[in-house]
Amino acid sequence: MKLSTRGRYGVRALVYIALTEEDGPVAIHTIAERQGISERYLEQLLIPLKKAGLVKSIRGARGGYILGRKPEKITMGDIIRVLEGPIAPVECVNEINPDECTRADYCVTRKVWSEVRDAISNILDSYSL
Repeated sequence: MKLSTRGRYGVRALVYIALTEEDGPVAIHTIAERQGISERYLEQLLIPLKKAGLVKSIRGARGGYILGRKPEKITMGDIIRVLEGPIAPVECVNEINPDECTRADYCVTRKVWSEVRDAISNILDSYSL
């Protein structure tokens, strides 16, 4: 499983918001500048994160983005799942519908792929903002 820039940049942006939480909402241009991310690309990443409740936007002159939940309640796995989709090294063991595989009953590699998925999930879910 290889993470795209969506997942990597999304994690960086939310970590930055968490680190600056005490200063209030963070403007998107500030996040983009500090993290070396295109402002337009960051806007696209924040849309699904906002829909998932991981961030909130505040309007106005002192507006920007804040976390939608306490930092300890947002895991790296939450962010990756929103931006990258289900965690799985192969489609037949994805977290959403792992039983849909037609070869599940006799696949010789399914156990390995399931364990890889679980290990990745456990690690990502063990780190919070």
